[in-house]
Amino acid sequence: MGLFGHSDSRLSRRSATVSVLDIGSSKITCLVGHLAPAAPGEALRGRTHSIRVVGFGHQRSRGVKAGVIANLDAAEAAIRVAVDAAERQAGITVESLIVNVSAGRLASERTAAWMALSGQPVGDADIGAVLALGRRHAVAAGRAPVHAQPTAFSLDGAGGISDPTGMVGQRLGVDMHVVTADAPPLRNLELAVNRCHLSVAALVASPYAASLAVLADDEPELGCAVIDLGGGTTTIAVFDRGRFVHIDAIAVGGQHITTDIARGLSIRIDDAERLKTVHGSALPGFSDDREVLTVKPVGEDDEHAGVQHIARAQLTRIIRPRVDEILELVRDRLNASGFASMFGRRLVLTGGASQLTGLVESARRTLARDVRLGRPLGVSGLPEVARGPAFAAAAGLMIYPQVAGMEMSDDRESDYVMTGTGGYFARVSDWFRRSF
Repeated sequence: MGLFGHSDSRLSRRSATVSVLDIGSSKITCLVGHLAPAAPGEALRGRTHSIRVVGFGHQRSRGVKAGVIANLDAAEAAIRVAVDAAERQAGITVESLIVNVSAGRLASERTAAWMALSGQPVGDADIGAVLALGRRHAVAAGRAPVHAQPTAFSLDGAGGISDPTGMVGQRLGVDMHVVTADAPPLRNLELAVNRCHLSVAALVASPYAASLAVLADDEPELGCAVIDLGGGTTTIAVFDRGRFVHIDAIAVGGQHITTDIARGLSIRIDDAERLKTVHGSALPGFSDDREVLTVKPVGEDDEHAGVQHIARAQLTRIIRPRVDEILELVRDRLNASGFASMFGRRLVLTGGASQLTGLVESARRTLARDVRLGRPLGVSGLPEVARGPAFAAAAGLMIYPQVAGMEMSDDRESDYVMTGTGGYFARVSDWFRRSF
């Protein structure tokens, strides 16, 4: 069992080309990358492959609100542009993609399963069989599975075992973490991709994908939380002893800050976004009252007519309440998760909205934890514009095949696990076998 779980040996012996699609509320990104087996000691901890991006497509998001497809035609057009740009640069035709999920009220469920052993040391087949039993967990009506991962094994009732391979016992058990989401948003997400004559190979929760890209060294093993601050949603992933153990989502993000600015100053959304990016801050500064900004109200077509001058302090007073609201919601969700003591003081902020000036410092005060900004690690070939926190989830989708093995099942009887989703885990497993 490796970092973030069990890495599948089939991928570790092969090279592969992977295409991913990050569908967000503010941008849509497509990456095409080559995964090559890394020599021992050369890969980052928990990874088996080196990653080199060979195709990059980036498009302003259309038809997506709070991670949900709100207009199929607009979303389809934006996806086509992003994928086409990545295909041209990579010189390949994309057929299937790994796609992120941030909508659908992502939530955690837990289940457990056990099976009798033959008296022989635990082998891969035993682990696969008990995981297949755990995946038989039935989700609630209207919900669909996104992930189903082991958090701990037990032998004869003795729990907390990370890897039982080679151990002896009479009864093998597993505790599972199941991530679910509302089914309709997932179906619409897949429909938008299918309308581009593309297939969804796998769905990956956005905060989990971002975590794969930004966490380093012993952070997952020691316990930490990753907060992915997107345009329309803020999502949370918690890790303990190297395992993904909890997820949560809040339908508030950076676009809400932009909208507050637009309404507060009566300016266009695009102008508000530029003002936030260039001059915005989550904390007041000493010179804010003296620094004057120029804004043009909505409806003023003449370049110089109706121009207003405001102090930067006024902009900060609009931004700060929304930032405080988001961080307080995050704090309350983390405290209610039951895992607050497990990840201690370690917290990583990532996502496009995390780049707001002063946000890290504000998070340290509100969350009372050590906070750092997370950027993609160990992915080469990314253009300069894509090397920041805004592209962490996209980079993490490229890493996902290296850790996807623990969600696959060789037990054909479990192909209909979590019914109502069209045999999702079986479909992903089949794609994984064909591709890698």
